[in-house]
Amino acid sequence: MSANHYFHRDHFKLGTFSANCSGGLAVTKVPERWDNSWENNLQMAKMADEAGFDFLLPIARWIGYGGDTNFHGNVLETITWATALLAHTKNIHVFSTIHTSCNHPVVLAKQIATMDHIGGGRAGLNVVCGWNRPEYEALGQELPDDHETRYAYGQEWFDIVKRLWKENEAFDYEGAWHKLKQTYSLPHPVQNNVPIFNAAGSAQGREFAVNNADFLFTPAMDLEKTSQDIKDIKAAGKNVGRDIGVLTLSFSVCRPTKKEAEEYHRYYAEENADWGAVDNITRIMFENAESFPKDQILQMKQAMATGHGGFPLVGDPDTVADGLESLHNAGFGGSVLGFVDYVKEMPYFIQEVVPRLERKGIRMPVTADS
Repeated sequence: MSANHYFHRDHFKLGTFSANCSGGLAVTKVPERWDNSWENNLQMAKMADEAGFDFLLPIARWIGYGGDTNFHGNVLETITWATALLAHTKNIHVFSTIHTSCNHPVVLAKQIATMDHIGGGRAGLNVVCGWNRPEYEALGQELPDDHETRYAYGQEWFDIVKRLWKENEAFDYEGAWHKLKQTYSLPHPVQNNVPIFNAAGSAQGREFAVNNADFLFTPAMDLEKTSQDIKDIKAAGKNVGRDIGVLTLSFSVCRPTKKEAEEYHRYYAEENADWGAVDNITRIMFENAESFPKDQILQMKQAMATGHGGFPLVGDPDTVADGLESLHNAGFGGSVLGFVDYVKEMPYFIQEVVPRLERKGIRMPVTADS
């Protein structure tokens, strides 16, 4: 099943992002903001699966961002979340987001392999090498100040995982951080290559992603500038013999008219934004992360309130479809999506926007043998 699975189809991929977290992607105080209950997540996942979405991607979060709503203060853990959703879906890939610093590579390798068997070859791994200092402190850990250490640890961690997924015989491993004796992990994943995601903006992060990830996430704030950035990423991949896809983050406010969409956007993202949480997110990211370039973080507070800094898709179905097409034309291979309320808003997106993308020729329709 996995060898020809439609996740690997060459079309503009769509996924959902952050549905396991309270508030989803919208840092807002409106009463209808996303309730990340298991029931809502299950309904969302089945809807995306039936519509032919390619993947579901969660955020790994351990403490919230404060503000009036304590944005992301309530979170479903990503291994258990993904495993359960794999058991309840048929075609869609489901990723786990894993912090290398707090998940032992031998344990993680077996967890992902088990998930892949449960899903018939549909598990994915999103690797995070660390940036959120308050979360490190909540776990009793210390975030290294330099990116070199974070990504050197991440490389050692991932090297172990890859060996455990491929080698049948027990092996010893002597690294800077891991000393393993006669370790192995069976069964291996169903897939020959579990798809790997990574988000990185620093030089060290980009190097890690180019050498290890199948898809790298980068923001789409200036499409002309980003288009060249994508070309550079792909060229760096080719230099090491790898074909790297580039994905981005978008938020959707799709309504029958552009006026309705813009009014709702203003209502939740401006009039009712949780500015305390927005300030905390941007401060922590500016201090510690380079998933977003620092010159862009300073421009991002409004975008953060709207959809965690994602590309705006605000308007009627034609406008939203045109926006996604512009991402495709810039060189992106797909986008994760956020909504204020995934369950209530996705049906209209699926009904109106997805067929437009198929007519534009950037997505393949769902077929019985997908």
